[in-house]
Amino acid sequence: MKLKKPQGHRQRLREKFLKGGLSGFLDYEIVELLLTLGTPRRDCKDQAKKAIREFKTLGGVLEASSHDLQKIRGIGPHNIFGIRFVQEVSRRFLRERMMKKAYCRSSREVFDYLFHALRDLKKENFKVLFLDAKNQILEEKTLFEGTVDSSAVYPREIIKDALRYDASSLIFVHNHPSGDPEPSPCDKEITRDLVFAARVMQLKVLDHIIIGNNCYFSFADHGLIDEYEFLFQQSG
Repeated sequence: MKLKKPQGHRQRLREKFLKGGLSGFLDYEIVELLLTLGTPRRDCKDQAKKAIREFKTLGGVLEASSHDLQKIRGIGPHNIFGIRFVQEVSRRFLRERMMKKAYCRSSREVFDYLFHALRDLKKENFKVLFLDAKNQILEEKTLFEGTVDSSAVYPREIIKDALRYDASSLIFVHNHPSGDPEPSPCDKEITRDLVFAARVMQLKVLDHIIIGNNCYFSFADHGLIDEYEFLFQQSG
């Protein structure tokens, strides 16, 4: 017995999208279309509904890891292609948008850009964004991997790269695999030391952002970067 191919239903969804974009789409219908990109001859409606129930929202599905998606019965390595593809396209778009415009002190924009890259990592990764005098992003680089402490983060290496890229300012970003972005005393100590080292070389630290489970902590937003700047001035 041959299974009926769900071409009519899928075609109607595609035509609906082409006519009006995502307006009027239910969340599960969007997930369904994404799942069918990898399995075009398979009905994915039930799997899409299960995914929405499991991850609560469309955003939750799009942010889910491949491992978690495949826990849903009927979702395998082939039909998560569409979801992963959209994730990567979004990340590239955000990167290009950030690399072409001023940072404007937006911690949220940095979080949106780097969240997908850092969220599933089991170890802490320490990234640096190097910016020019107009706050245009020149380069993004992962400098350290593992537990972020004073023995792992070397201000000298960061300053050396900043001079190589002819950067004027810096943004630091690292993840907390625990999911809690609250800074530890060590995080605060490292950030203070980096602000001091940067100021000695006439560089400015704009922010240090810690990424957790769909949330983040910004040292700049909480006034800590300004506090460390003040301490540096007092020490002189």
